[in-house]
Amino acid sequence: MSDENQILIPASFTALFVPRGRQRPSESRAFIAARHDLCEDMAQMLTEPARTTLFALGLTEELVLERMHRGLRADDTTLSAAEAGWVTQRLAELLGWPAPPVAEDGET
Repeated sequence: MSDENQILIPASFTALFVPRGRQRPSESRAFIAARHDLCEDMAQMLTEPARTTLFALGLTEELVLERMHRGLRADDTTLSAAEAGWVTQRLAELLGWPAPPVAEDGET
């Protein structure tokens, strides 16, 4: 069995690549898997900075997630709006914090 078949990509992530009104993703499985790896790594990498920000600045979990999301949406990042929203949701999940609301376009 190839590594490609062993990688589990959450349906919530694959859905980012399914155009409205369609059932199949617009990108290849390999492309989606690569983007998922990037986004999952980003969420994992941001857990410690998020915890530090929470305690160092005395912010609420919601404000920390909002700031992290704004950083992910900066012009020089490689993430789409939908991917940034997914990373923010995944970050909240990893930290055990309440998930922020998600807008239609994938922004939080």
